[in-house]
Amino acid sequence: MKITEVRNSQDERDFLELPLFIHKDDAAYIRPLDEDVTSVFDTEKNKLLLNGKCIRWILMDDGKVIGRIAAFIDPSTAYSSDMPTGGIGFFDCINNKLAAFKLFDVAIDWLKRQGMEAADGPVNLGSRERWWGLLVDGFHPPCYCCNYNPPYYQEMFEEYGFELYFKQYTYIRDVHEPLKPVLKAVAERVSRHPEYSFRPFRLDNLDMFAEDFRTIYNKAWVKHEGVGEMSSEQTRKLIHSLKAVIDERIIWFAYYEEKPIGFFVSIPELNQLFVKYVNGRLDTFGKLRLLYNKWRGNTKSMYGLVFGIIPEHQRKGVEIALISAASDAMRNKVPYNNIQMNWIGDFNPRMMHVAEQIGAKIYKTHHTYRYLFDRSKEFERHPDI
Repeated sequence: MKITEVRNSQDERDFLELPLFIHKDDAAYIRPLDEDVTSVFDTEKNKLLLNGKCIRWILMDDGKVIGRIAAFIDPSTAYSSDMPTGGIGFFDCINNKLAAFKLFDVAIDWLKRQGMEAADGPVNLGSRERWWGLLVDGFHPPCYCCNYNPPYYQEMFEEYGFELYFKQYTYIRDVHEPLKPVLKAVAERVSRHPEYSFRPFRLDNLDMFAEDFRTIYNKAWVKHEGVGEMSSEQTRKLIHSLKAVIDERIIWFAYYEEKPIGFFVSIPELNQLFVKYVNGRLDTFGKLRLLYNKWRGNTKSMYGLVFGIIPEHQRKGVEIALISAASDAMRNKVPYNNIQMNWIGDFNPRMMHVAEQIGAKIYKTHHTYRYLFDRSKEFERHPDI
C-alpha cells in the first residue's frame, strides 16, 4: 500500500470518486456535488485557507485507490483552547484496519509537524453545518453536505485511539403535527408582549436578513468551542449561495424591539430535491433539474440548517413562540411532510430539550472524536453549555 499526496487533477478525481466504490452496494448513499467537496480545498472559495493549512492524500494498493483522508488547520479555531487542535476529515477507506491506520498515521504526523497537539475528526475545514461527524446510528439517506459512511468506520476510529468528544443528534419531526397545548400556551404568552415579533424571510430584502442572521449567529454560536465569528462577507456569500433554493415560507426570524434575536432557517432537502439525480455535477442539466423539482415540489423533506435564540432571550419561551409562529404558517400550506434538523450536540441539553418538547425524535447520530497526541494526557469531553 502506498500513500500519495493529492497534487494533480487525476489525484483529485480519485479523491472525489473513491466513495462511489466504497458505497457501490449501498442504496442509501447519495453522491455529493463535486463542487461542494472541492470548494473546501480551493483557496479562492475557502477563505480559511488564506491563513490556514490543508493537505489531502489517497491510499493506493496494486494500482487501485482504497482510501483517502484530509488534514487541516482552521486558523479561527485551532488555537482557541490551551491545546492547539487540528482536524481530519473526508476519510473513506475499504474495510481494512491496516489501510485505515496508515491514513490516520499520515494525517496525525502532518498535524504534529504543524505544531498541533490534538486532532478532531471527522470534521470540516469550515462551518460545522457541513461534513461534520461520523455516522454511527440511523443509516438513512444523508442530507445535503452531511457525512455518510459505512458502520465499520466507527470501529476503525475507536481502535486507533480516537475518543468520543461529543455526540451529534439529527432530529426529525412531522411538519403537520400541531404543538402540544401547553406549548401553544407558552407561545401565546410570549406573543402577548408587543416587543416580540416573528416574521418570515423575504427574498426582496435579502441583504437585511443576511445581516440579521450574522448578528444572531455571532451572539449565539461564537461562545461554542471551535466556532469562529462570521463576517459580513461570509454571511452574504452563504445566503446568496442558497438563493436558488430558498423557500421564504420555511425561514423565520424573531425580533425584540425590532432587533434580531433568533432564527429558524430551513431549506428544501437538496439531496432529495436534486443532488441524487445529477451524479455529482451541478452543470446545466443539474441546475434545470433543481429548478424543475423545486417548481414541482418534488421533495417532501425540509432540512433545518440552524435554529437558535441569543443568550439574553433564552429560557423565556421565545424558542417555542418562534417555532409556533413558523409551524402555524406552514401547516397544510407547504408541500413538506417532515423536517430533519441539523445536528444538536449532546453538550447542548437545552436545545435537545426544545427539540424533544416540540415532538422531534432522534433520527441519526454522529460522533465527533478527538485524538490527543500525548497519550498520557487526561482526555476530557466537550463541556456542556
